[in-house]
Amino acid sequence: MTDADQLQEQPVSVDPADAREFLIELVSIPSPSGEEAECASYLASFFEAYGRDAWIDDIGNVRAPGDDGVLLTSHIDTVPGDIPVRVEDDQLWGRGSVDAKGSLAAMAVAAVTTGASFAGVIGEEVDSSGAHHLVDRRERPDAIVNGEPSGWDSITLGYRGLLGGAYVSTSESGHSSRPTENAIEHAMGWWSRVESVFEADQWDSVFEQVTTKPVGFTGGPAEDGLSVEATLDVQLRVPPDMTVEAVKELADGELQEGTVTWWDEVPPVMASPRTPVARAFRGAIRQAGGDPRLLRKTGTSDMNVFAAAWDVPIVTYGPGDSGMDHAPDEHLDLTAFDRSIAVLETATERLLEADRDD
Repeated sequence: MTDADQLQEQPVSVDPADAREFLIELVSIPSPSGEEAECASYLASFFEAYGRDAWIDDIGNVRAPGDDGVLLTSHIDTVPGDIPVRVEDDQLWGRGSVDAKGSLAAMAVAAVTTGASFAGVIGEEVDSSGAHHLVDRRERPDAIVNGEPSGWDSITLGYRGLLGGAYVSTSESGHSSRPTENAIEHAMGWWSRVESVFEADQWDSVFEQVTTKPVGFTGGPAEDGLSVEATLDVQLRVPPDMTVEAVKELADGELQEGTVTWWDEVPPVMASPRTPVARAFRGAIRQAGGDPRLLRKTGTSDMNVFAAAWDVPIVTYGPGDSGMDHAPDEHLDLTAFDRSIAVLETATERLLEADRDD
């Protein structure tokens, strides 16, 4: 079933107070990666309450078909962490309020009021499984707005790519007084060489660098006592002027012992600021009283997946300070949330009208 097969529903209005209550309820339903089902069900019910067809696909994404001139999409899952949900001084506290249920709720409201297509996807915080499933099973839309916090008056045009893998080495056991290197030293040596290969130029911004990060390690004597084992989990972020394959070849070139298995490869993305989508958002932000800024993010998002699969105009947009992502004090300014809905509605309506005129 594709979104293009569905009948477009008549857009309706959503009261701003109801939009806020919808967001608060979304944040109140825990949805760490792998546990999105309850939140997905509530999200689907929001569309049904406004007369829109919505369904949950076989991986757990929420699909609300509409006008495919624009696909509004954000993720349902959050990182773990219990932050008591409360509203104080127009600030909504709670896990996922910024990353990315503020974006998710604003896009759901804008989809209802404009008739645009919508998808709430799972697994973004882990492996983007929901986004991969979506691009494999639906037709390409004409434009995409991906939901992540950019600030209500900014749009994100670029993300670095990701290369993730695991280095494994095994060596014979021996007394620690002997000078022969063991598997742990092999792992440490390989990673030290990789870090040297990608040592940053002091004049390059972080966005323009390959940055390296070990994210997990296990090692020591094997259970039988006859060998020493080491496993090092690593991530490398890839700037748009390099390919994932080129970074992989350089890292593999530093192998002297052991093996590395690369299990996560996401290409970088850098969208043009001159696409119809970027222009529509700049105009909508100005109309709402803002001075639009263009951002580049050092992390990776579902935008990378969509851009690699679909050659269509794309930006990332959403309320909230991305410095609050995954933070223990994550909270969202509700006034910014209100403004983001207005920006999304204006930009989406302009894009849909232009698409119908073509």
